[in-house]
Amino acid sequence: MALIAPSSALAPVFLAGPTAAGKSAVAILLAESLGGEIISVDSMQVYRGLDLGTAKPSLNDQTRVRHHVIDVADLSTSFDAAHFCTRAKIAVTDIHERGLRPILVGGTGLYFKAYLEGLGDSPPADLAVREQLARSTLPELLEELRQLDPETFVRIDVRNRRRVERAVEVIRLTGTPFSARRA
Repeated sequence: MALIAPSSALAPVFLAGPTAAGKSAVAILLAESLGGEIISVDSMQVYRGLDLGTAKPSLNDQTRVRHHVIDVADLSTSFDAAHFCTRAKIAVTDIHERGLRPILVGGTGLYFKAYLEGLGDSPPADLAVREQLARSTLPELLEELRQLDPETFVRIDVRNRRRVERAVEVIRLTGTPFSARRA
């Protein structure tokens, strides 16, 4: 578990670590002692109804300390790092306006990275393109990626369909290799 606590009185605190490391309990104690509220940095806790296996804070914990970015999306909707950043920034502003300290806690490294470093210039998801990609087999997508962006092809996890689809989606939307955007 890693804790980054800047010296400024209301600067956000970042608490990251693997599942079952005790982050939630530490975050609640930090929030109570520092006068803060918690922003969940978890890709599954955002979904309403997805309570089992997500380690969502109990109602008692949510009563003790206000939590943000929990139960904000339906299971049928997509929620990504861009959505997270938007909601987290709104929550940080809201918390600051009330003179409290934001405590961002979770285990989704991509969300932390997107919040701290930005998302780059990749285009947003395109539902029509995603529907086309969903109709393709993984081998077809990999072949398209190999032909259009050999650099990404050799680096990507070829078993991770979601990442392969996103790389091909960005190529189709921009006409440029995905690897050029990552550079």
